[in-house]
Amino acid sequence: MPAYNNEAVLRRVYEQGIVKGNLTVLDESFDRNFAEHAPLPPGFKAGVEGVKQFFTALRTGFPDLQVTMNDVANQGDKVWARATFTGTHKGTFLNIPPTNKKVSFELIDILRFSGGKVAEHWGVIDNLGMLQQLGAVPPPGQPPKK
Repeated sequence: MPAYNNEAVLRRVYEQGIVKGNLTVLDESFDRNFAEHAPLPPGFKAGVEGVKQFFTALRTGFPDLQVTMNDVANQGDKVWARATFTGTHKGTFLNIPPTNKKVSFELIDILRFSGGKVAEHWGVIDNLGMLQQLGAVPPPGQPPKK
């Protein structure tokens, strides 16, 4: 039975797929029956194609996007990661026009692997914090923009 380094696969997805925009990494790293359990924005496809759409939207909105892995843990067929995404909002992201604001938001990814490939993903992203930094959602206690 081959030994797989699941953490290395995740790091490759972050570095090559997200930061560099090389989406062929997803085809190589994700199982053909991949299941996405985290909610994707409305209109995004299911499975790997939806993840590709999301990564493309991130790279379009934040062309200088960087990912820092803060924590990572492995157990059995699962890898957990807490990461920070940083970038400058220079392109339209989810219908939000560019603001040129720098943002930083955290996420937690949980991935289940099968045969060295990502079979399932669960994730939590600080969408509210990101939207507040972009000015699309007012901070608590502040009136909405008119």
